Amino acid sequence: MNWIALKMLTGDQGKYYALICGVTFACLLIAEQSATFCGVMMRTTGLIQDIHGADIWVMNSNVRYLDDLKAISDDAVFRVRGVPGVSWAVNLYRGMGEAQLASGNFQSMILFGVDDASLAGAPIHMVVGKVGDLQIPDSILVDEAGFHYMWPGEPLQAGKVLEMNSHRVVVVGVFRASQTFSTNPIAFTRFSHAILYVPPATRMIPFVLAKSALGLEPADVARRISQQTGLKALSKPDFVWVTMMYYLAHTGVPINFGTTVILGFVIGCAVAGQTFYLFTVENIKQFGTLKAMGLSDRRLVGMILLQSLVVGGIGYGIGVGLATVYGIIARKSFILLSFFLPWQVLAITALAILLISLLSSVFCIRRVLILEPAIVFQGG
Repeated sequence: MNWIALKMLTGDQGKYYALICGVTFACLLIAEQSATFCGVMMRTTGLIQDIHGADIWVMNSNVRYLDDLKAISDDAVFRVRGVPGVSWAVNLYRGMGEAQLASGNFQSMILFGVDDASLAGAPIHMVVGKVGDLQIPDSILVDEAGFHYMWPGEPLQAGKVLEMNSHRVVVVGVFRASQTFSTNPIAFTRFSHAILYVPPATRMIPFVLAKSALGLEPADVARRISQQTGLKALSKPDFVWVTMMYYLAHTGVPINFGTTVILGFVIGCAVAGQTFYLFTVENIKQFGTLKAMGLSDRRLVGMILLQSLVVGGIGYGIGVGLATVYGIIARKSFILLSFFLPWQVLAITALAILLISLLSSVFCIRRVLILEPAIVFQGG
């Protein structure tokens, strides 16, 4: 009977394609908005992801997320080094600097100051120059997007000169950074330089980076640091999660994207449900004939579910494909677009399309179950 169900489904090409288009549109909307939401959440932690080498972040106990900068004492790094299980620990400066370009324009920058000796925490995805060039006096590294923002139309190159807090600064390298909410350029320099490039009022130590000893779990070492120093210590994944949760709980991002996803789900249910119901009504005599021939209600319900799932599967495949193509093209065309499509989004979208398919078949199933086989013998 399955082939009869598929024959009935594809018999009216117009309604068949309308069903697929309705499910495809719903799938595209749900997948694209969910992927954009994931991309936005990834941006909230882009600066954490770009700090390499350390697997533990130590901060003031009142810090709620990455940009909630609060000072810790100068001796915090030594206290962290004294905790058993810590391989090494260094200070990390994170603040805002103001640079004056050769044109006279001023530009705010996200400034990081890494350990002078080890350069632990410096970026590793270099496009121009190398990380070791930070040992050159008065040197900084800037991110690729920030370079284009400050010097539009110019090729990536070292040697650009800036002025920060009355100090001459030379760009010695360009690195590729993760996207962030802000369009401000990101700069890395040595810790001793960073505190000179900002006003005295903002010269504080907000973070200590630490590395757990070989064979120990960073989360376990972080708990030990918190217990012995009174500071908040989080493994890198935990700090990423804490920052994301702050934005989820205290911003309108989830509501805005969630509304669009729900809207796509409702539209998919409405379009697919109405079209599928009309399809069933037009084929009611065929179902009546099968029922008069002795086909059980269970078998008829199976046919309807098969039709619904076939449409849902095709619509899901096309919708996810279109969302993926959109994300690839848009990310190459628009640097500010946030798009990240993990497997979880594909699974959630598949579940949503499955629900749309099942809900759209509910009224059709009811119509067939109450159908009297005598309808076959009625005229008209």
